[in-house]
Amino acid sequence: MPNWGGGAKCGACEKTVYHAEEIQCNGRSFHKSCFLCMACRKALDSTTVAAHESEIYCKTCYGRKYGPKGVGFGQGAGCLSTDTGDHLGLNLQQGSPKPACPSTPTNASKFAKKMVDVDKCPRCGKSVYAAEKIMGGGKPWHKTCFRCAICGKSLESTNVTDKDGELYCKVCYAKNFGPKGIGFGGLTQVEKKE
Repeated sequence: MPNWGGGAKCGACEKTVYHAEEIQCNGRSFHKSCFLCMACRKALDSTTVAAHESEIYCKTCYGRKYGPKGVGFGQGAGCLSTDTGDHLGLNLQQGSPKPACPSTPTNASKFAKKMVDVDKCPRCGKSVYAAEKIMGGGKPWHKTCFRCAICGKSLESTNVTDKDGELYCKVCYAKNFGPKGIGFGGLTQVEKKE
């Protein structure tokens, strides 16, 4: 039967899609306002959409639902992805999406726990937040505390050394903990024994 006076049907809401508001994906038409991720409801465009059969997702939700799992398949190289997408309404065991809005409120104790688990700076003992964190000697430091323990010189990854949980510039480390004797910069001449 011919379709007189209208466009195709929207793949999401099944209403008529007119040419001025049409977005096509995977051979189907959508309203601009209906072109949303089926899991997180984020607005999509041609660069962020990932289609699976008749379903459309953002690339993040698509990867969580249909992408490979295990070591090396997380958000970065060498990462183990244990994110199942439950917070986005993805039910990987049953293969069908849950409602996008959670029926229970978020757990306030998880938020409170994250606020308590903030790293502490070894130098000043205060909390180190991500925006001010520098890693050195396997510990998080404030940018302002990332200094040599002896001379106070500001340190960088190219001139930092650590010993017993404290940071030193290479010069102070060599003077205080490096080898001593001829050729090591500690002594200029050999003392004669009498």
